[in-house]
Amino acid sequence: MRFVDAVTLTCFAGHGGPGAVAFRREKYVDKGGPSGGNGGRGGDVILLADRNVGTLLDLRYRHEVKAEDGRPGQPRLMDGKDAEDITVRVPVGTLVRDARDGELLADLAEDGERFVVAQGGRGGLGNARFRSSVRQVPRFAQPGEPGTHRPITLELKLLADLGIIGFPSVGKSTLISVISNARPKIADYPFTTLTPNLGLVRWRDERSFVVADIPGLIEGAHRGEGLGFQFLRHVERCRALLHVIEVTPQMEGVPDGREPLADHDAIQRELQLFSPSLAERPQIVGLGKMDLPFVREREPELRAHFEGLGLTFVAFSAATRDGLQPLLDAIGTLVQNTPPPDVAHFTAVEADPRRIIDPDDDLDDDPHPDDLVDDETSVYVRDED
Repeated sequence: MRFVDAVTLTCFAGHGGPGAVAFRREKYVDKGGPSGGNGGRGGDVILLADRNVGTLLDLRYRHEVKAEDGRPGQPRLMDGKDAEDITVRVPVGTLVRDARDGELLADLAEDGERFVVAQGGRGGLGNARFRSSVRQVPRFAQPGEPGTHRPITLELKLLADLGIIGFPSVGKSTLISVISNARPKIADYPFTTLTPNLGLVRWRDERSFVVADIPGLIEGAHRGEGLGFQFLRHVERCRALLHVIEVTPQMEGVPDGREPLADHDAIQRELQLFSPSLAERPQIVGLGKMDLPFVREREPELRAHFEGLGLTFVAFSAATRDGLQPLLDAIGTLVQNTPPPDVAHFTAVEADPRRIIDPDDDLDDDPHPDDLVDDETSVYVRDED
């Protein structure tokens, strides 16, 4: 399944149906009077967070969502039918923003949470509702109110307690596969992981937390290099971060030898350039692949460096499972003591102007009821015979 995490679309609620102008004409009924019913309510456009939906793919090529209009009122005091609401299911963790100015409208962080993004118009009153002692034969009715419309940007930010970050091929996918129920693709080449992986980790006393393997972070990621800010956004939802570093053999003539201190500084710089609040997120530094001799040789030096910076440092081996319990204890304690991040600090996705439909443009050839009425009267007038 293709992973889509940001879309832009325009939502149109339905217009309210117009009220009816009618009079009761039945045999043996003297002066039957007005009998026009009320118009029906226009349909709403509702966003529903659904844990069974994992991507915004279904909305990728859908430029608009439009609810139906309410039905007109009928004679004999019959009201028009209300239009059905349109419910759009989105993944849990979807942010809803106004595509015009980036204003945050809703954060659908709970399964079953709903947000009315466009509200249907109220149906107009029929002429029967305007009858009074001084106006016994009203020959007018109200048009339906127009529904609201709004261009929005939907952005999916994965809901994870801990984000696992680091350069490609440092062992993030291997780690999440042994500590959680996730089964990511694992291979010995960079960018094996092309979409974030979520895994549930069982901790002591039946407690649990969710971890996410965030791919594609390299130097220049804040500018979109590698997989860039496409997945940096997903780190923002995490309470805390696990920064995995690795030691590679520094062999003469081999240019691929990695320096863990420089790698750590580079990733931290990318976080800072993307979002200063993200760079301040609580963090654990994990040194993986401790089953290799050249990694064990540098462990004391690296531990002294990072603990000197006030960071929690844990060495482990996903292959032999050594050090995994201390790592889980450090993660569990940090997640338990760290509140969720403030949604106000999340970065906004830039809207695609090609996908924003101008609400002032006519969507169909048939005019809406309120387009047929004189603005000064705001009523339908019955033609005189």
